[in-house]
Order: sequence, then C-alpha cells, then structure tokens
Amino acid sequence: MKRSKHYLPPILFIGLFLLSVPDANGQLLKKLGKAAERAAERTVERRVEKETSEKTDQALDSIFEPGSSRKEKQVSKRPESTGDDPTIKNDPSSGQKSTSPNSSDPSDTSINVYSKFDFVPGDETLFLDDFSRDFVGDFPSKWNTNGSAELVTIDGFDEKWMKIMPGSNSYFIPNLTDLPEEFTLEFDVITQGLDNKTSSQAYLTILASDNNSFEKGANWASVSYSFCQYIDQGVLVENHINGKRVIRNEVQADLRKTVVNQHHISIAVNKQRFRFWIDEQKYIDVPRLLPETPGMTALKFNLRGTDSNKEAIYMSNFKIAKGGVDLRRKLLADGKISTNGILFDSGSANIQPRSMGVIRQIYQVLEQDSSLKLKIVGHTDSDGDANNNKNLSEKRAAAVKNALTSVYNVSADRLTTEGKGEDEPLEDNGTPEGKAQNRRVEFIRI
Repeated sequence: MKRSKHYLPPILFIGLFLLSVPDANGQLLKKLGKAAERAAERTVERRVEKETSEKTDQALDSIFEPGSSRKEKQVSKRPESTGDDPTIKNDPSSGQKSTSPNSSDPSDTSINVYSKFDFVPGDETLFLDDFSRDFVGDFPSKWNTNGSAELVTIDGFDEKWMKIMPGSNSYFIPNLTDLPEEFTLEFDVITQGLDNKTSSQAYLTILASDNNSFEKGANWASVSYSFCQYIDQGVLVENHINGKRVIRNEVQADLRKTVVNQHHISIAVNKQRFRFWIDEQKYIDVPRLLPETPGMTALKFNLRGTDSNKEAIYMSNFKIAKGGVDLRRKLLADGKISTNGILFDSGSANIQPRSMGVIRQIYQVLEQDSSLKLKIVGHTDSDGDANNNKNLSEKRAAAVKNALTSVYNVSADRLTTEGKGEDEPLEDNGTPEGKAQNRRVEFIRI
C-alpha cells in the first residue's frame, strides 16, 4: 500500500491530537509517556538477557569441548521431560525395561564426553537402594522422614522411584549412621512439569550432618542445585561449623537443560573435602567444607520450592560407599586393584558412561609407566546361569580393554582380559549389597 507524502505515523497523529485538547487530557498524555518508557525498558532488558544467554552458552561450549556447540555435547539421557506426565504407573509388574543409550562402543558420544570425568566411587558398599524390595505406594523401608514421599513406577524404567513432596523443613534420611571419613554418594533424578514458571526457590539439597535427626545440627555441609527454568540459578554451597556459618556461596551455572532430563548426581567426601558432579560436569570442589571433627553421621535430602500440583521430582538408584580413594597409587603400590566402580547395563557388557572416572585413572597409570602391562579380570554376581555369567564377565573385561584402547589410545598389546563369572565372590550373593561387591573388575600387573 502506497503512503501519501503527507502521511503521519499513528502514534504521532495521536500525540498532535492530544496536544490540541484541553488540560483534561494532559494526564492521559503523561500515562502514555510512562507506558512508552516502560516498554522501552522491557525491550532493553530482553535484549540484554538474550545477549547474556548467548555469551553464557558460548562460554559453556568452550568448557565442554572447544570448537563444538553445547547441543552436540549433550550427554544421552533417558527420556527428556517436556513438562508432560512421564506416565506414572502404580503397577510394579508392568514388565517395562529400561532403554539405555549407553554403549561400550568408543564412537558413543556419552562415553567420549565422560572421558574427562574424574569421580571415583567408593569400593565398599554401605547403602544400596533401588526400592526393589518395597511396594509401590509405600514409603521406602530403608528411609526415614518427617515429610511425605511414595514409591511409583515410570514407563521405560525397571526400577521404582521415590516421589518426594516439597517442604522447607522436610528431610528424607537413609538408614545409615556413622559415615566414614571418606565416602561417595550416587543417585539418579527424573523431573516432571518443569517450565518457565518453576520457582527460583526450587532446589534439591543434599546435606551431610553430625546427627541423624530432622535438625541440621551444629556441624553440617550442603549443596543445593536449582530446578528453575526462567533464570540460571546455579548451585548453592553452604556449611556450619560449631553452630556458625563459615561458607555460603552461589556457583553460577546454567542447569536448565540438564535438570529437565534424567540426570545422575555424584558426591565425593574425602575428610573435609567435598566435591559435587551432575552427569559428567563437576560444579563444586571445596577443600575444607566439612569440619575436621566431629565426623558426619547422616546424609539428608530436602526438596523445596516446587509446585506439587504440576511439578514432581523422582529419585532412585542410591549408592553410598566407603572409600573413593586414589586407585592410581594403590595400583602402583600393590600391583593390583579391585573395583566395583565400573558399571554395566544389566545383563550386558555396555559400560555406563559414569564409570569413566575409574577407567581414566587406570589410563593415567598406564600413561605414567610405559612398561606397565595389565590383566583385566571381570566378575559377576550369581544371578542367572553360571556359564552365561562367565561369558558375560569375559565380554565386560573386553569392553574395559576396548575403552582404554579406543578412548585413551592405550596399546592393545599392553592389556589382556579374563572372565571368572561368579566363581570368586567377595560377599554373600543373597543381599543387594553383597551382589554389588561381587560385580567387579580387577586390574593386575603382569
């Protein structure tokens, strides 16, 4: 449409009209002016936010892997939450199987991304719970709480999940006391219903305390990570020593894409040192977060700030283990190590990516001593047929060798493999903890 040469923009026309009107319209003109100012401010804010977000993404890209986009480096996860119901079921006999993208194939993206992951789980299992012995709808038998939670099943997953209800003073405590000086904690989280209205106060807190009551105590250390979607809240780290706060800090991190997917939490405590990972990324490493004395007695979990009408947090596959020691020094000093920190998919030789912290330490020993040769020995628990277990243990040992040669370029002639199946158990195969100890990989100097 052509405009005449005397065309006036509508906003200018309105302005001229109001100028010709008596004082009764003066207030309206002022209001229009203020509205225009607010609109301009909002436009500037949106532009600044967009540019800040882009720069943050670029910075994170350079951290994950220089030269690659962050989207390309996202770890494979099961399944992505889009805010829809992940089909919660109350039938534990649904027969659904977990579908895992993880593979021991060195071309698998998640294995390669985890190649720099340095978390090493403890080697003596203290607490293990996937809720397999509990009933759907119940509160789990190995836990205590002053809040509310129930077990549910989710399509596509074998295990049950604890759905916890938010509450600023609600704690969920595993039945374990007198934690050792060095221990590790791992568990999985699935979220539902997170969107751009999720509160900036929505956090999951993991707290190590000097007591197992529903009070924080005089000595404690905690890390809290955010589920907020409209801003990047990051990770809070805090402690109290002898009743006084010593550390409280927010570590900037954009977790928004991470927390809408299934994600894995790893924590390592080595005396006073506290480290925290989400998937392959380490966010917290504080050398003196915990008090030197007394020791920690209990772990406590707290969820706050979520809307229980539309948002839900599900947790499962808890493992607390003593140790988390440096396997490199032990292998060099003793000539052999045994670890259950290399995990495989059930009944499979597919290495789970979070096992790469252990494999990385083995690579570092081989890199340091070019003359060192190792035998890799696989072991299983006693579930299933003995011959099948022996074959599976051989395949798992071969998968570990394959990861060392393909991901870290270790020469294949420095590594041999063997599988012993269920023949040499360390613990009773009648308990979940015993089975976890028996599913292990040995590295022996030859």
